[in-house]
Amino acid sequence: MRIKEVVNSLIESAIDLHASDVFFVVGVDEMIVNFRLVDELKKQATLSINEGRELINFLKFGAQMDIAEHRRPQVGAQVYVYHNQNYFLRLSSLGDFTNNESLVIRIIYQIADSNYFFEEQINQLQQLAYQRGLIITSGPTGSGKTTTMYKLAKTVGHNQMVMTIEDPVEIHEATFLQTQVNLEADITYLSLLEAALRHRPDILIIGEIRNAATARLAVDAALSGHLVFATVHAKSTLQTISRLESLHINLNELSNCLTAVCYQRLLPTIKGPSCLMDIASGEILQSQINLKKRSNFINWSKHLAKLKERGEISAQVYQQFEKG
Repeated sequence: MRIKEVVNSLIESAIDLHASDVFFVVGVDEMIVNFRLVDELKKQATLSINEGRELINFLKFGAQMDIAEHRRPQVGAQVYVYHNQNYFLRLSSLGDFTNNESLVIRIIYQIADSNYFFEEQINQLQQLAYQRGLIITSGPTGSGKTTTMYKLAKTVGHNQMVMTIEDPVEIHEATFLQTQVNLEADITYLSLLEAALRHRPDILIIGEIRNAATARLAVDAALSGHLVFATVHAKSTLQTISRLESLHINLNELSNCLTAVCYQRLLPTIKGPSCLMDIASGEILQSQINLKKRSNFINWSKHLAKLKERGEISAQVYQQFEKG
Protein backbone atom coordinates (compact mmCIF):
# COMPACT_ATOMS: atom_id res chain seq x y z
CA MET A 1 0.00 0.00 0.00
CA ARG A 2 2.85 2.40 0.78
CA ILE A 3 4.33 1.99 -2.73
CA LYS A 4 0.97 2.84 -4.30
CA GLU A 5 0.68 5.93 -2.12
CA VAL A 6 4.21 7.06 -3.05
CA VAL A 7 3.50 6.53 -6.77
CA ASN A 8 0.23 8.47 -6.60
CA SER A 9 1.86 11.30 -4.66
CA LEU A 10 4.70 11.62 -7.18
CA ILE A 11 2.48 11.51 -10.26
CA GLU A 12 -0.02 13.98 -8.83
CA SER A 13 2.75 16.34 -7.76
CA ALA A 14 4.18 16.14 -11.28
CA ILE A 15 0.78 16.95 -12.79
CA ASP A 16 0.29 19.87 -10.39
CA LEU A 17 3.65 21.27 -11.50
CA HIS A 18 2.86 20.46 -15.16
CA ALA A 19 6.04 18.43 -15.41
CA SER A 20 6.57 16.83 -18.81
CA ASP A 21 8.55 13.83 -17.48
CA VAL A 22 9.27 11.97 -14.25
CA PHE A 23 12.68 10.25 -14.04
CA PHE A 24 13.54 7.37 -11.71
CA VAL A 25 17.34 6.95 -11.80
CA VAL A 26 19.60 4.84 -9.60
CA GLY A 27 22.38 6.75 -7.85
CA VAL A 28 25.28 5.34 -5.84
CA ASP A 29 23.12 4.01 -3.01
CA GLU A 30 19.68 5.50 -3.63
CA MET A 31 16.95 5.98 -6.20
CA ILE A 32 16.57 9.62 -7.30
CA VAL A 33 13.27 10.98 -8.62
CA ASN A 34 13.50 14.06 -10.86
CA PHE A 35 10.80 16.15 -12.57
CA ARG A 36 11.42 17.88 -15.89
CA LEU A 37 9.88 21.34 -15.56
CA VAL A 38 9.86 24.25 -17.98
CA ASP A 39 13.31 25.58 -17.16
CA GLU A 40 15.01 22.91 -15.07
CA LEU A 41 15.35 19.32 -13.99
CA LYS A 42 14.12 19.36 -10.38
CA LYS A 43 15.06 16.74 -7.79
CA GLN A 44 11.79 15.71 -6.21
CA ALA A 45 12.56 12.75 -3.93
CA THR A 46 15.10 10.11 -2.93
CA LEU A 47 14.21 6.51 -2.14
CA SER A 48 16.18 3.51 -1.00
CA ILE A 49 17.35 1.18 -3.75
CA ASN A 50 14.89 -1.53 -2.69
CA GLU A 51 11.97 0.87 -2.43
CA GLY A 52 12.89 2.31 -5.83
CA ARG A 53 12.89 -1.14 -7.42
CA GLU A 54 9.51 -1.92 -5.90
CA LEU A 55 8.18 1.37 -7.20
CA ILE A 56 9.44 0.69 -10.73
CA ASN A 57 7.96 -2.82 -10.70
CA PHE A 58 4.63 -1.41 -9.52
CA LEU A 59 4.60 1.12 -12.37
CA LYS A 60 5.69 -1.46 -14.95
CA PHE A 61 2.96 -3.87 -13.86
CA GLY A 62 0.31 -1.17 -14.23
CA ALA A 63 1.62 -0.35 -17.72
CA GLN A 64 1.58 -4.04 -18.78
CA MET A 65 5.36 -4.29 -19.00
CA ASP A 66 7.42 -7.38 -18.11
CA ILE A 67 8.45 -6.95 -14.47
CA ALA A 68 10.89 -9.87 -14.73
CA GLU A 69 12.94 -8.11 -17.44
CA HIS A 70 15.31 -5.46 -16.09
CA ARG A 71 17.95 -5.15 -18.81
CA ARG A 72 16.27 -4.78 -22.19
CA PRO A 73 14.43 -1.55 -23.07
CA GLN A 74 10.67 -1.70 -22.64
CA VAL A 75 7.79 0.67 -23.25
CA GLY A 76 4.31 0.73 -21.75
CA ALA A 77 1.31 2.96 -21.22
CA GLN A 78 -1.53 3.55 -18.82
CA VAL A 79 -4.22 6.10 -18.00
CA TYR A 80 -4.06 7.98 -14.71
CA VAL A 81 -7.20 9.68 -13.38
CA TYR A 82 -6.68 12.81 -11.29
CA HIS A 83 -9.37 15.34 -10.38
CA ASN A 84 -11.77 13.55 -12.75
CA GLN A 85 -9.44 14.11 -15.70
CA ASN A 86 -7.53 11.48 -17.67
CA TYR A 87 -3.77 11.78 -18.06
CA PHE A 88 -2.00 9.43 -20.46
CA LEU A 89 1.29 8.08 -19.16
CA ARG A 90 3.97 6.69 -21.49
CA LEU A 91 6.59 4.62 -19.67
CA SER A 92 10.07 3.65 -20.83
CA SER A 93 12.47 1.45 -18.86
CA LEU A 94 16.13 0.71 -19.45
CA GLY A 95 18.85 -1.21 -17.58
CA ASP A 96 22.40 0.11 -17.26
CA PHE A 97 25.69 -1.81 -17.35
CA THR A 98 25.36 -2.67 -13.64
CA ASN A 99 21.87 -4.16 -14.23
CA ASN A 100 20.20 -1.29 -12.38
CA GLU A 101 16.97 -0.25 -14.04
CA SER A 102 15.81 3.31 -14.70
CA LEU A 103 12.33 4.44 -15.69
CA VAL A 104 10.93 7.55 -17.35
CA ILE A 105 7.27 8.55 -17.38
CA ARG A 106 6.11 11.02 -20.04
CA ILE A 107 2.87 12.72 -18.95
CA ILE A 108 0.52 13.51 -21.82
CA TYR A 109 -1.80 16.42 -21.10
CA GLN A 110 -4.90 17.67 -22.87
CA ILE A 111 -4.40 20.78 -25.02
CA ALA A 112 -3.75 23.51 -22.50
CA ASP A 113 -4.67 27.16 -22.67
CA SER A 114 -1.10 28.24 -23.26
CA ASN A 115 -0.02 31.71 -22.22
CA TYR A 116 1.72 33.81 -24.87
CA PHE A 117 3.53 37.03 -23.98
CA PHE A 118 2.47 38.55 -27.31
CA GLU A 119 -0.91 37.26 -28.50
CA GLU A 120 -0.23 38.81 -31.90
CA GLN A 121 2.44 36.15 -32.44
CA ILE A 122 0.08 33.18 -32.20
CA ASN A 123 -2.46 35.16 -34.25
CA GLN A 124 0.21 35.75 -36.91
CA LEU A 125 0.94 32.03 -37.14
CA GLN A 126 -2.77 31.32 -37.38
CA GLN A 127 -3.13 33.66 -40.36
CA LEU A 128 -0.05 32.14 -41.99
CA ALA A 129 -1.53 28.66 -41.56
CA TYR A 130 -4.39 29.58 -43.87
CA GLN A 131 -1.79 29.85 -46.66
CA ARG A 132 -1.02 26.12 -46.14
CA GLY A 133 2.46 24.83 -46.88
CA LEU A 134 5.05 23.88 -44.26
CA ILE A 135 5.25 25.65 -40.89
CA ILE A 136 8.26 24.59 -38.84
CA THR A 137 8.71 25.21 -35.12
CA SER A 138 12.06 24.80 -33.38
CA GLY A 139 13.11 24.97 -29.77
CA PRO A 140 14.41 22.59 -27.07
CA THR A 141 12.42 19.88 -25.33
CA GLY A 142 9.69 21.32 -23.13
CA SER A 143 9.36 24.61 -25.01
CA GLY A 144 5.69 24.11 -25.87
CA LYS A 145 6.17 23.34 -29.58
CA THR A 146 3.59 20.53 -29.67
CA THR A 147 1.03 22.59 -27.77
CA THR A 148 1.41 25.42 -30.28
CA MET A 149 1.02 23.07 -33.26
CA TYR A 150 -2.08 21.48 -31.77
CA LYS A 151 -3.60 24.85 -30.90
CA LEU A 152 -3.11 26.09 -34.45
CA ALA A 153 -4.41 22.88 -36.02
CA LYS A 154 -7.49 22.88 -33.80
CA THR A 155 -8.27 26.51 -34.71
CA VAL A 156 -7.48 26.40 -38.42
CA GLY A 157 -8.65 22.81 -38.93
CA HIS A 158 -12.18 23.11 -37.56
CA ASN A 159 -14.30 20.43 -39.30
CA GLN A 160 -11.23 19.21 -41.19
CA MET A 161 -9.21 16.00 -41.09
CA VAL A 162 -6.16 16.46 -38.83
CA MET A 163 -3.65 13.62 -38.56
CA THR A 164 -0.61 13.47 -36.28
CA ILE A 165 2.55 11.37 -36.43
CA GLU A 166 4.50 11.43 -33.16
CA ASP A 167 7.05 9.56 -31.09
CA PRO A 168 5.48 9.51 -28.62
CA VAL A 169 2.07 11.22 -28.63
CA GLU A 170 2.43 14.12 -26.19
CA ILE A 171 -1.09 15.56 -26.10
CA HIS A 172 -4.36 13.68 -26.32
CA GLU A 173 -6.89 15.23 -28.70
CA ALA A 174 -9.94 13.09 -29.52
CA THR A 175 -10.84 15.06 -32.67
CA PHE A 176 -7.47 14.27 -34.32
CA LEU A 177 -6.35 10.99 -35.85
CA GLN A 178 -3.26 10.43 -33.72
CA THR A 179 -0.65 7.85 -34.68
CA GLN A 180 2.51 6.86 -32.87
CA VAL A 181 5.84 5.36 -33.91
CA ASN A 182 6.39 1.81 -32.67
CA LEU A 183 9.74 0.44 -33.81
CA GLU A 184 9.11 -2.99 -32.28
CA ALA A 185 6.08 -3.35 -34.55
CA ASP A 186 8.04 -1.82 -37.48
CA ILE A 187 5.80 1.26 -37.43
CA THR A 188 8.24 4.00 -38.37
CA TYR A 189 7.93 7.70 -39.11
CA LEU A 190 8.32 6.91 -42.80
CA SER A 191 5.64 4.21 -42.90
CA LEU A 192 3.22 6.44 -41.00
CA LEU A 193 3.95 9.41 -43.26
CA GLU A 194 3.34 7.32 -46.36
CA ALA A 195 0.08 6.02 -44.87
CA ALA A 196 -0.92 9.54 -43.83
CA LEU A 197 -0.75 10.83 -47.39
CA ARG A 198 -3.05 7.99 -48.49
CA HIS A 199 -5.52 9.08 -45.78
CA ARG A 200 -5.66 12.52 -47.42
CA PRO A 201 -5.60 14.67 -44.26
CA ASP A 202 -6.22 18.39 -44.58
CA ILE A 203 -3.62 19.06 -41.89
CA LEU A 204 -0.65 16.88 -41.01
CA ILE A 205 1.30 17.26 -37.76
CA ILE A 206 4.74 15.66 -37.70
CA GLY A 207 6.13 15.45 -34.18
CA GLU A 208 9.73 15.82 -35.30
CA ILE A 209 11.70 15.86 -38.55
CA ARG A 210 14.65 13.67 -37.62
CA ASN A 211 16.31 12.69 -40.88
CA ALA A 212 16.45 13.34 -44.60
CA ALA A 213 13.74 10.82 -45.45
CA THR A 214 11.25 12.37 -43.00
CA ALA A 215 12.12 15.85 -44.26
CA ARG A 216 11.58 14.69 -47.84
CA LEU A 217 8.07 13.40 -47.14
CA ALA A 218 7.12 16.49 -45.11
CA VAL A 219 8.19 18.77 -47.95
CA ASP A 220 6.41 16.62 -50.54
CA ALA A 221 3.22 16.78 -48.48
CA ALA A 222 3.45 20.56 -48.25
CA LEU A 223 4.21 20.91 -51.96
CA SER A 224 1.15 18.78 -52.76
CA GLY A 225 -1.18 21.24 -51.01
CA HIS A 226 -1.36 19.98 -47.42
CA LEU A 227 -0.90 22.20 -44.40
CA VAL A 228 2.00 20.59 -42.53
CA PHE A 229 3.10 21.48 -39.01
CA ALA A 230 6.41 19.99 -37.88
CA THR A 231 9.23 20.49 -35.40
CA VAL A 232 12.96 20.25 -35.91
CA HIS A 233 15.96 20.72 -33.63
CA ALA A 234 17.66 24.02 -34.43
CA LYS A 235 19.34 26.66 -32.27
CA SER A 236 17.45 29.67 -33.64
CA THR A 237 14.71 30.81 -35.98
CA LEU A 238 16.70 31.23 -39.17
CA GLN A 239 19.10 28.37 -38.50
CA THR A 240 16.01 26.18 -38.90
CA ILE A 241 16.39 26.83 -42.64
CA SER A 242 19.99 25.65 -42.50
CA ARG A 243 18.92 22.54 -40.64
CA LEU A 244 16.41 21.65 -43.36
CA GLU A 245 19.05 22.33 -46.01
CA SER A 246 21.43 19.95 -44.19
CA LEU A 247 18.71 17.29 -44.56
CA HIS A 248 19.07 17.57 -48.35
CA ILE A 249 16.07 19.81 -49.05
CA ASN A 250 17.11 22.17 -51.82
CA LEU A 251 16.57 25.91 -51.62
CA ASN A 252 14.09 26.00 -54.48
CA GLU A 253 11.85 23.53 -52.66
CA LEU A 254 12.14 25.48 -49.41
CA SER A 255 11.25 28.67 -51.25
CA ASN A 256 8.09 27.04 -52.62
CA CYS A 257 6.86 25.10 -49.60
CA LEU A 258 8.08 26.91 -46.47
CA THR A 259 5.37 29.25 -45.16
CA ALA A 260 6.97 30.15 -41.82
CA VAL A 261 9.61 29.14 -39.32
CA CYS A 262 9.15 29.81 -35.62
CA TYR A 263 11.52 29.48 -32.69
CA GLN A 264 9.92 29.42 -29.24
CA ARG A 265 10.76 29.04 -25.57
CA LEU A 266 8.70 28.88 -22.39
CA LEU A 267 9.97 31.58 -20.03
CA PRO A 268 9.35 31.34 -16.27
CA THR A 269 7.34 34.17 -14.68
CA ILE A 270 5.65 34.74 -11.33
CA LYS A 271 2.29 33.85 -12.92
CA GLY A 272 3.66 30.70 -14.51
CA PRO A 273 5.45 29.88 -17.79
CA SER A 274 4.59 31.89 -20.90
CA CYS A 275 5.65 31.38 -24.49
CA LEU A 276 7.86 33.78 -26.44
CA MET A 277 8.15 33.28 -30.19
CA ASP A 278 10.33 34.53 -32.99
CA ILE A 279 8.72 34.18 -36.43
CA ALA A 280 10.10 34.50 -39.95
CA SER A 281 7.74 34.60 -42.91
CA GLY A 282 7.07 36.41 -46.18
CA GLU A 283 9.84 38.47 -47.78
CA ILE A 284 12.18 38.17 -44.79
CA LEU A 285 11.96 34.38 -44.88
CA GLN A 286 12.44 34.24 -48.65
CA SER A 287 15.50 36.51 -48.52
CA GLN A 288 17.08 34.39 -45.77
CA ILE A 289 16.47 31.17 -47.69
CA ASN A 290 18.69 32.44 -50.50
CA LEU A 291 21.57 33.54 -48.26
CA LYS A 292 24.66 31.37 -47.84
CA LYS A 293 25.25 32.69 -44.30
CA ARG A 294 22.08 33.31 -42.32
CA SER A 295 21.27 35.34 -39.24
CA ASN A 296 19.78 33.77 -36.10
CA PHE A 297 16.69 35.71 -35.08
CA ILE A 298 14.19 38.29 -36.32
CA ASN A 299 12.83 40.09 -33.23
CA TRP A 300 13.89 37.84 -30.34
CA SER A 301 16.20 40.35 -28.62
CA LYS A 302 13.74 43.22 -29.04
CA HIS A 303 10.82 41.27 -27.57
CA LEU A 304 12.94 39.91 -24.72
CA ALA A 305 14.10 43.41 -23.82
CA LYS A 306 10.52 44.65 -23.89
CA LEU A 307 9.46 41.92 -21.45
CA LYS A 308 12.28 42.90 -19.10
CA GLU A 309 11.34 46.60 -19.30
CA ARG A 310 7.71 45.79 -18.51
CA GLY A 311 8.76 43.70 -15.51
CA GLU A 312 7.25 40.51 -16.93
CA ILE A 313 10.56 38.66 -16.67
CA SER A 314 13.47 39.12 -14.30
CA ALA A 315 16.97 40.24 -15.25
CA GLN A 316 18.13 36.69 -14.53
CA VAL A 317 15.58 35.20 -16.97
CA TYR A 318 16.55 37.84 -19.56
CA GLN A 319 20.19 36.81 -19.28
CA GLN A 320 19.34 33.11 -19.36
CA PHE A 321 17.32 33.35 -22.58
CA GLU A 322 19.17 36.21 -24.32
CA LYS A 323 20.76 33.84 -26.84
CA GLY A 324 17.56 31.90 -27.44
